[in-house]
Amino acid sequence: MGEDRGSEAEVAAVGGLTSLSLAAAARLVAAREVSPVELTAAAIARAEALEPRLNAYITRTFETALASAGAAAAEIAAAGGPRSPLHGIPLTLKDNVETAGVRTTAGSRSLQDHVPRADAHLVSRLRAAGAVILGKLTLHERGMGGTNVNPDFGTPHNPWDLDRITGGSSGGSAAAVAAGFCYASLGTDSRGSVRIPAALCGVTGLKPTYGRVSIRGLIPYCWSLDHAGPLARSAEDTALVLGTIAGFDPLDPTSVDRPVPDFGSVLPAGSGLSLVSSVSSVSSVSSTGDGRRLRIGVPRDYFFDAPDVDPEVAAIVLAAAAKLGELGAVVTEIGFPDPPRYLDDGAFEAEAAASCASSLRDGGTVFGPDVRARLLKAQAVTGAEYARARWRQVELKRELDQVFERVDLVLTPTCPVTAPRIDEVEAGAGASLSLSRHTRVFNTAGLPTISVPCGLSAAGLPVGMSLTGRAWDETTVLAAAHAYQSASDWHRRSPTAIASLAAGRSARPSPG
Repeated sequence: MGEDRGSEAEVAAVGGLTSLSLAAAARLVAAREVSPVELTAAAIARAEALEPRLNAYITRTFETALASAGAAAAEIAAAGGPRSPLHGIPLTLKDNVETAGVRTTAGSRSLQDHVPRADAHLVSRLRAAGAVILGKLTLHERGMGGTNVNPDFGTPHNPWDLDRITGGSSGGSAAAVAAGFCYASLGTDSRGSVRIPAALCGVTGLKPTYGRVSIRGLIPYCWSLDHAGPLARSAEDTALVLGTIAGFDPLDPTSVDRPVPDFGSVLPAGSGLSLVSSVSSVSSVSSTGDGRRLRIGVPRDYFFDAPDVDPEVAAIVLAAAAKLGELGAVVTEIGFPDPPRYLDDGAFEAEAAASCASSLRDGGTVFGPDVRARLLKAQAVTGAEYARARWRQVELKRELDQVFERVDLVLTPTCPVTAPRIDEVEAGAGASLSLSRHTRVFNTAGLPTISVPCGLSAAGLPVGMSLTGRAWDETTVLAAAHAYQSASDWHRRSPTAIASLAAGRSARPSPG
């Protein structure tokens, strides 16, 4: 998979260890060419140098991480190799993922002193795989927003332009990956919270099928919409993380007992991969008249041609769609269920109000203004409104089943715009709703979706392309994204602002 070891060593020599992808770092660890201690020390040094300007962390666990890296190095030496691709690899966690003995705030004063007694299920799986956990990252308060403007723990700055937002709510995770603070980060996604920051920060973010990854031990937003998934540099990296965290959890009522493919091993090696051969060999694509060519549907009206969509973003994503066609996919325009008809208009946030009930008894003064307003509105949701939202969810899933009878993937812009400025956004909900315009429908449907970098705007800001597949068919989603990334280099681009910052040439960012 990916580059050979020679190129990986060359990348490390030129850009340092923190410039490596997770997959490349894992191969070097397996070859005993790089130690987990070296990887961890490099990630910590980079964060300590740049973090004051980026504000990605809420809680750092660097001493514990170095100890874990030392233990991993000893285990790998004794066993003659790592026990998993993540063994000894430094990762981070969004701070709504519970960690035993380590404060977990969900970015909110309401939980500023919350220290869990147990790890979230996915953290237990990461630890069992030997991953090194560096700390907990900033997010939009309680995960309830797409901007990551946070009044309590500060707003993270976008590594491509420090005056701009990262997107949310997993904004600290995307910023940390883009800046080279870690090799992957775990985020959560209820309206687009993995994919929005992935798009705005120029990294890769995967939301798996609802029920594929346990959400036990995640501080909830909406139980019916909450997903957990990885952010990393590439589709290959996200596949390796997904293969570790996916699996049935009998203690989580949302978890589904389905076989988990070896996602990392299904991605083919090489560059310029053909979407005729590589995808069909690992996925459930359907036969067409011209062989087993991947069929990609492009819904123009709502996702590309609407007034709310930046024409520059639409053009960049359509160019990426054309590239997939050049690789062998059949790319066609399709009809699509009208998303506004099926969205819940905030009815699902009744679940958020339920999970925050004790903190709302005094009017929710412990919350920031935007989250408080949303929670108080959610308290007023009626049973009838919630029931209608649940029924529309069922209808949407049926409509999308019919779409996927005609195509294997649906391609859209991840976000309708590039990253707004922090001082333009403040903490209002309007920007969050705009940023989640394209992503929310796929949470409602619970389908696997990946955002991959596919270009830069004229202002030098990243644009993300979204690929969505059938339920439980992450292999097709990952294989198509990997094929695209094998024929493009957008995911390898270094963020301009963080590069200047690392060189000591940046200007002071605006307050945020």
